[in-house]
Amino acid sequence: MKVIEAKKIIEIVKLLCIEANYELPRDIFKSLKERIKEETSPLGREILKDIIANAEIAKTQRMPICQDTGIVVVFVDIGQEVHIVNGSLEEAINEGVRLGYEEGYLRKSVVKSPILRINTGDNTPAIIHYHICEGNRLSITVMPKGAGSENMSALKMLKPSDGVEGIKNFVIETVEKAGPNACPPSIVGIGIGGDFELAPYLAKKALLRKVGERNTDEVIAQLEEELLQEINTLGVGPQGLGGSTTALDVHIETYPTHIASLPVAVNLGCHVTRHATFVL
Repeated sequence: MKVIEAKKIIEIVKLLCIEANYELPRDIFKSLKERIKEETSPLGREILKDIIANAEIAKTQRMPICQDTGIVVVFVDIGQEVHIVNGSLEEAINEGVRLGYEEGYLRKSVVKSPILRINTGDNTPAIIHYHICEGNRLSITVMPKGAGSENMSALKMLKPSDGVEGIKNFVIETVEKAGPNACPPSIVGIGIGGDFELAPYLAKKALLRKVGERNTDEVIAQLEEELLQEINTLGVGPQGLGGSTTALDVHIETYPTHIASLPVAVNLGCHVTRHATFVL
């Protein structure tokens, strides 16, 4: 049994909130640099250079990559042999978010009621996904999710007869409709299967995968490649101003589903698809 103090989790989440908002993941940064060589639009190339410069300034001067520092989504993998003491896990996570957004001078974007729209003042509560697994490890991933890309995401309950073509058409339609609003170049997270609630979770979790890392299923990996190529022929381009870099990558996660269902969700990540992880 591994015993972890709640105050340790508070400190870790605080630092992850700041790190995720200040530092672009290395795989995304590398991909942006690589896409400059392949981008067909002169304006698109300049925009990619500006995006890279922005990320470099944020990292070196310790400031947010984007003014929208997001609602905090937290993925928690907790081993069955982990015991949290002197506080609850959920309260510790939210306290870490509160402190991270205060000490990191990060914008508080969460409203208490979706109807009354009164700001909570500390960017809590976070949206927390728990996964109980074997062992004595606790993994915490913080993903600040901005509203621009989130608002252009979509879910569709396809018919099984719609098949792969139906999936592709829906994904491409979603990306094209998003246009500049999702702040491309995007990471396109796709969830296929499960049910109405699981597909969007799979799509969001897909955004955590590294750029260039393919699904282990060869059929799904091929679909990722096909979609990436087709999306980058749409002409949306960097920041929606035209070009051949609409997406940096496409990631698909799947789950078994009902014989009569084919749920598909698309969760778009902007060019600052931020996340940071710590494992205890």
